[in-house]
Amino acid sequence: MSGQDFNISLDFTHRVRFTRDAFRPANRMLAELLETRGHAKVLVFIEDAVAAEFSDLKSQIESYFSSTPGIELTSVRTAVGAEECKRNEDVLRLAWEAIEEDKIDRHSYIFAIGGGAFLDVIGFGAATAHRGVRLVRFPTTTLSQDDSGVGVKNGINAFGKKNWIGSFAVPYAVINDFSFLHTQPEDVRRNGLVEAVKVALVRDGAFFCWLEDNAQLLAQLKPHALEEAVERSAILHAEHIAQGGDPFESGSSRPLDFGHWAAHKLEQLTSFELTHADAVGIGVALDTVYSWRSGRLTREQAQRVLELLHTLKLPLWHPEYETRTECGKLSVLNGLEEFREHLGGELTVLLLKDLGQGEDVHAMDATLLEWCMGFMKQYVAAGGQLAEEVWEA
Repeated sequence: MSGQDFNISLDFTHRVRFTRDAFRPANRMLAELLETRGHAKVLVFIEDAVAAEFSDLKSQIESYFSSTPGIELTSVRTAVGAEECKRNEDVLRLAWEAIEEDKIDRHSYIFAIGGGAFLDVIGFGAATAHRGVRLVRFPTTTLSQDDSGVGVKNGINAFGKKNWIGSFAVPYAVINDFSFLHTQPEDVRRNGLVEAVKVALVRDGAFFCWLEDNAQLLAQLKPHALEEAVERSAILHAEHIAQGGDPFESGSSRPLDFGHWAAHKLEQLTSFELTHADAVGIGVALDTVYSWRSGRLTREQAQRVLELLHTLKLPLWHPEYETRTECGKLSVLNGLEEFREHLGGELTVLLLKDLGQGEDVHAMDATLLEWCMGFMKQYVAAGGQLAEEVWEA
C-alpha cells in the first residue's frame, strides 16, 4: 500500500464596493471592475419586488451595457424573491434554464440584484452551472448589504430546514449600491441593522459604541448613519471571511452566526413567516442574556446590548419560545442539535465574554435558556423598563 498527500491552495479575491447608481452612464466602476478578455457576456437577474420599485432599472442596465465595449448583455430577467424563492427549486431552475438559453459560460458574468434570499438562490445557480459562473451580487436591503450579500454562501431550503442545499462560492464582486437601500420599507431598513449589532458584538467593541452613540439616528433611519453602519458592518463581515481562517466553515466554529441557532429554528417553527432579520434580533437578545447569566458578560454590558436593540425597535421575543414538543421540551431547543448537525462535529455556539469579543462553548443549559426566554418576555412586556428585582432574580 502506498500513496501521497497533495496540498491544493486556492487564492480568491473578494471584491466589495460601495457606490450609488451603479448603472448611471457616468459611473464606470462596473465597466472597470469586470475582466472581459476582449468579450464577455452578462446575464442579469432582478428580484421582482426590486424590478417593480425601480421600473426603469431594466432600461438603465440595457443602456449602460450598450455603451460598454467588450460586454454583451444577453438578457435581463425577473423572478420572485424573499423566502418564497427558497421554498422550492422553481427559481433555481429558472436560473439554470436562463444560463443555458443565453449560453453563459465560465468567462461570463451573472448579476443578481435583490435581497439576501434572492442572492442565495441565484448564487447557487451560478455556483453549480458549469461548476461555477462568475457572480456579481447587488444586495438591495439593509440585511443583505451589511451581512449576507457580502458572504460566500448560497442555498435553498429543504426538508423544512434553512439552507439545507447549498454551496460555498466567493462572488466575483459585491456591489453595495446605496441607491437601492433607502427605497426599502421602513421595517426592512431598520431590522437589517441587527446584523450590524451582531458583528460589532463579536468583532469590534468600538463599532458597538458607535452604534450606541448613533442609535437614535439609526432608529430614525437617517441616511448618513444608515449608510455608515452598513458599510462598517459589511467590511467587518468580509474581513472575517477573508482573514478568519475558515471561510468555508470546515470546522465547527461559526462566530458570525451569534444568535443564529435560535433564529434559524424560530424561522422553521413559524414556517418562515418570521423574517430572518427579526429572528436574528430575537436570537441575539437571547444569547446576550444567556452570556450574562452564565457569568460571561456583566449585567451592565447585557443591559447596554438590550437597550440598543430596543432603541432600534427590533423584535426581541416570540411566542414560539413557549411551544413545547409532545415530550414537554421547548421546541426551539431542538435548534441546538440542528445547528450542530449543519456542520457536524461537536456543538459549537459563540457567546459573548465582552462587547466585541466572543468565545465558543460546546454546551448550553436548557434550564438556564428557559429562564432567559422568560426574562426576555418580561423585558418586552415592560417596554425595556424592568424592575430591579427582575434583574436581580
